[in-house]
This record gives sequence, structure tokens and C-alpha cells, in this order.
Amino acid sequence: MLTQKIIAHRGIYDNIKIPENTLLAFKEALKHNLPIELDIHLTKDNKLVVFHDYTLERMTNQKLTIELLQIKDLENITLLNCKEKIPTLKEVLNLVNGKVPLLIEVKCKTSEKTIIETLLNELNNYNGKVYIQSFNPKLVKILKRRKTRYKIGLLINKNKKIWKIINYPYLCIKYIKPDFISIHKSLIQKKYIQKYTNKIPILLWTINSNEELTKLSSKYIYICDNIFQINPTS
Repeated sequence: MLTQKIIAHRGIYDNIKIPENTLLAFKEALKHNLPIELDIHLTKDNKLVVFHDYTLERMTNQKLTIELLQIKDLENITLLNCKEKIPTLKEVLNLVNGKVPLLIEVKCKTSEKTIIETLLNELNNYNGKVYIQSFNPKLVKILKRRKTRYKIGLLINKNKKIWKIINYPYLCIKYIKPDFISIHKSLIQKKYIQKYTNKIPILLWTINSNEELTKLSSKYIYICDNIFQINPTS
């Protein structure tokens, strides 16, 4: 698993001069030699783009859904008040080029097999370290069955209604057998998480300060925002 204890969440960004999940944000992470977490979506014409939300509204003020757009529809859209645009996964892979590990979150509500095939094809000639994770248990299970060279993780969120069902998170972990679990930091004391703390790596998100880091055990890996306020060597 990752040897570094801090991962730059969506790169290093401030969403003022440097928008999240952009080539500029990833260049900043590379300067600090930090692993990078990023999010991918599949466009209508089966291209992978790097963006967090399912819609463009928060970052562009346009009420458009990425999965309903073609890549040509996104090419001239800029983010916030910057010149930065939504990068393709291929552009990010070319930029990083194995310099630091990548943690790729696959955003997918349907068409799991299509996005998996597209992602694995794009990664086929990439030589850097890559870890793949998703909130979608079906997608994670499919990836695990593929027996790829990548470590596959299950994301667990405190706010999703499905995760609040009694024993559902535990049953998902037990059935899927992910290589790691990536959880919201507030869930670390849950019994079903503690059961796995000495069995598989656990990633905590999202850590925002050195104060939070000092309160947490060094056994975990931290996905961090506000890297400018956090010492990357902590």
C-alpha cells in the first residue's frame, strides 16, 4: 500500500487561483511529491474526465450533468474564475507520469462495466502506481473479480442512507473483500471499522489541519485538504 501517510485530496488547490482536480492543482501536488487523489466520470461518448461532482453547477454555474455531455461539450468550459479546464484522465496520466502514486475514485451510478473497461484500457500503458476506489459496491466487486494489478478500495460515507442500514457496511466489506477501505474520518470508531484496523489499510478523509493529524493514530493514511496549512512530512 502507499508508503506516504498524506494524500493530496483533488490535488493542492484553493478554489480561487487553483481549482480542484485540475492540472494546475496536480502540478502543485507534484511539487510536494505527494500522492494525488482524483475523481473520474465517463462522458456520454465514453471518455474519462477528472471532476468531482456529477454536475458542473458548483464549479462553473452551469446546470449540466457530465454523463450526459460529450467530451467536445467540456473542452471550452473553464472552472470558477480561472482559465483552468476540466482535464481528461489521459492528460493527468501524462502529467504525473509515475512521479507519485494516484488514488482514483470512480464516480459511477450505472454502466459500471463500461467505465471499468475504459479505465483499465487507459491505464494499460501507464507504469506508475495506481489505486482505485469507489462508493459503488457493485463496481468495486467487479474490479476485484478482474484480478488486476491495482489495489481496489471501498469508500464508505457517513451521510449516504444506504450505509446507515444496520450491518450494511460490514456486510459489504465482508462480501467484497476490498484491498483497503476509505472512510469519512468520523467513522473511525465504528465497530465494523475497528474490526479491520489491523487487517487491511484504512484511509481517512478529509483531514484539514495538523491538529486533526495529531489526534489520529499513525497507522492510518490521510487524505488531506488544506495542504498549504499541513506539513507534508507530518
